Amino acid sequence: MDLAHARPGPRNLITDVAGLTVGNAEDARVRTGVTVVLCDRQTVAAVDTSGGAPGTRETGVLQPESLVGAVDAVVLSGGSVYGLGAADAVTSRLGAQGRGYRLREGAPPAPLVTAAILFDLANGGDKAWGEDPPYAGLGRRGLDAAAPAFRLGAVGAGCGAMAGTLPGGLGSASALTDDGITVGALAAVNSFGSVVAEDGVSFWAAPWQVDDEFGGRGPAGLVGRLDRWPHAKRDPGERENTTLCVVATDAALTNVEARRVAVMARAGMARAIRPVFAPYDGDVIFSLATGRVAVEEPRPWAIARIGALAADCLARAVARGVHEALQEAR
Repeated sequence: MDLAHARPGPRNLITDVAGLTVGNAEDARVRTGVTVVLCDRQTVAAVDTSGGAPGTRETGVLQPESLVGAVDAVVLSGGSVYGLGAADAVTSRLGAQGRGYRLREGAPPAPLVTAAILFDLANGGDKAWGEDPPYAGLGRRGLDAAAPAFRLGAVGAGCGAMAGTLPGGLGSASALTDDGITVGALAAVNSFGSVVAEDGVSFWAAPWQVDDEFGGRGPAGLVGRLDRWPHAKRDPGERENTTLCVVATDAALTNVEARRVAVMARAGMARAIRPVFAPYDGDVIFSLATGRVAVEEPRPWAIARIGALAADCLARAVARGVHEALQEAR
């Protein structure tokens, strides 16, 4: 069982996985935003929740014991609990377009839209929206903007994010194997932990960098000392930090197999953020499998490969999101 070589896909984005598009919408005045991952058809999905304070929608339908295990879209949103309204708006618009289950004749379709939120309410911007938070409108705009190409950095769900003491952001990366499997990752980074080492410039994910995708600085500055992470948030606050992630492949996986890929992808977050999965965080990883490529036997070997690539892509996506946000800030 020889390992094939892999390289970034043509866009180095999660949308290199056939069947997926991504749309971002943000409000600079409010300093918040929404990211929508749109599936071109109902797609096998699973979820892994690792943080201690998650905020999610419709994750129950992705559990292995459910009858569903598939989605039409994934929504990542700022705004904490208010941000869940973005997924409601995406659901309504997809239903109006005829997407979703039709359970009875004459009943409207029921799109399956899962979502997760991050806390950006204390990160600046005008949050005095009263009874009219902006997330429904941002959700519709994000859906309408869904396309193969999209920006990274302080956009979409990463608009008002903070990664430790640095600006957070939206990042993505992909890998294409020589034998035709594509894996991608997307991350909205609003972490308690830091994405850089003690020198403040070397990304923890540097050993997994491809070419110069997040600045070209190598791992020479990486020193991980016990109980030392000075660039983490100094006063994180409970339920105020989250890295929201989506990993995806074009391989034909079951819901259970997609869940294993999500579990393996946790390693990518651990490579890129220190500390991670803390009680303060609401870290969530969604896993999508669009089913374009048959999985060769033995299946456990194939799942192990895809999961390992998902972890690599996710580490790169976290660093790319923060790197692009830093470039914008400068």
